Amino acid sequence: MPEGWTRGKGVFLPDFDVIVMGAGHNALVTAAYAARAGLKVGVFEQRHIVGGAVSTEELVPGYKFDYGGSAHILIRMTRVVQELELSRFGLHYLEVDPMFHASNGDDPWFIWRDAERTIEELNEKFPGQGDSYRRFLNDWSPFASAVADLFNTAPGPLDMGKMIMRSKGTMSMQDQLSRILRPYGDVAKEYFSDERVRAPLTWMAAQSGPPPTDPLSAPFLLWHPLYHQGGVARPKGGSGGLTRALARAVEAYGGQIFTNAGVKRILVENGRAAGIELASGEKYTARAVVSGTHVLTTAAALPPERVPEAAKRVRVGNGFGMVLRLALSGKVKYRNHTEPHSRVGLGLLIKNEQQLMKGYGEYLAGEPTKDPPIIAMSFSAVDDSLAPPNGEVLWLWAQYFPYELSSGSWAGADQHSRTAEARENILTAFEHYAPGTRDMIVGELVQTPLWLEQNLGLHRGNVMHLEMSFDQMFSFRPFMAASQYKWPGLPGMYLTGASTHPGGGIMGASGRNAATVLIRELTRRGWK
Repeated sequence: MPEGWTRGKGVFLPDFDVIVMGAGHNALVTAAYAARAGLKVGVFEQRHIVGGAVSTEELVPGYKFDYGGSAHILIRMTRVVQELELSRFGLHYLEVDPMFHASNGDDPWFIWRDAERTIEELNEKFPGQGDSYRRFLNDWSPFASAVADLFNTAPGPLDMGKMIMRSKGTMSMQDQLSRILRPYGDVAKEYFSDERVRAPLTWMAAQSGPPPTDPLSAPFLLWHPLYHQGGVARPKGGSGGLTRALARAVEAYGGQIFTNAGVKRILVENGRAAGIELASGEKYTARAVVSGTHVLTTAAALPPERVPEAAKRVRVGNGFGMVLRLALSGKVKYRNHTEPHSRVGLGLLIKNEQQLMKGYGEYLAGEPTKDPPIIAMSFSAVDDSLAPPNGEVLWLWAQYFPYELSSGSWAGADQHSRTAEARENILTAFEHYAPGTRDMIVGELVQTPLWLEQNLGLHRGNVMHLEMSFDQMFSFRPFMAASQYKWPGLPGMYLTGASTHPGGGIMGASGRNAATVLIRELTRRGWK
């Protein structure tokens, strides 16, 4: 009899129906649905708190810091919050409007939830560009909705065709396909003649990873209309408000959550995934194991003979971005912005398109970007629980920063460490928009690609787990044989998280999609 199993009524019963490895937001979504379906669920998390990269702690007295994702956008295009009744478990979303403020430092403008307000203000500030924005939204809103629908289902081999067939927009199928297959930088230039408008939109598309010159990358720009449909929001108390509510839901539906309980290996018995062994040596058995961790972490926990070659060939890339999280003694003051709106939305701060491409070139050479474009987030402007009354939290995401450097190291504090240099470059870049910010710093967290790997399990510092190129999207993510949220050749082994479709970001669709497959196979009756 395998360890951890108990005898009952003449049969051996596992400790759980479902064991979930990791407690990131997708893993918790899967666990909550499974527990709600009546399955006995156990969640095992290596860190001292749940949430993975969607977690929040008070790292500086009086200041709450997010560890990872902060803007909740795509999850609002799913039914996760409503179906799991997360408001009942303490989730309270605060609307962020304006959703974005865009600037080269001299000519700021805002993207509001109301598309017409955005169009009117654009036309007033940049004549004709508001009309271009309306045309862009009209052309691509059906496509964006089709993408959102595909995100909420298990991927198939004909996804590109489905997107186009469901996109009954204003252009012909041929014109639509020709744009979808192009680099998003090229498509942006077709619509927007003024770089002051075009560059921030291109910079937002770059958040998925690929540069503006990559073929087949246009969808990263073309789903922009979703922002106006779903809006941008923040959980009260920090991004971790989502995962705290999910954890309460898991427990309310009868599941158990164990922290400081890192999984050492996945147990295989009689050709099936049968449980886990913790780093402490404890073993727990189950009818099914769901891994919400990075696909490479999952592979490392399996017996070598259970890991196909395709799993070893997934492309993680060489890092991605870097985050500087700051506690400030005063409010951010932008030199050419309208207060308080500039502090509310996500700041799309980019001087010009060359700044992004130069940064990407330095990244390819193994060098930290010297003058990075920035996403600035000061969500204490909409949530006064994040900072003291006169203070502010400011998070600066910058690209691109390689995990593997051409010289020096991210580790240590000596002259060979590149961390202090990169931190200074990010601060200097932000001072172009808000001079004097560095003088207000009272605490900070510097998240280099190495930090992200060591503390959040993000291999090589890639916050998307795997590169979000077309060959690793939809039915190719993480690799074709594992695209249906099941590990190939190992019954009882399931996958969720950013390594699977639809990829990184705070959405929960992967968790919900995986739960659909899991519950159908374990209960043979699905869920409502």
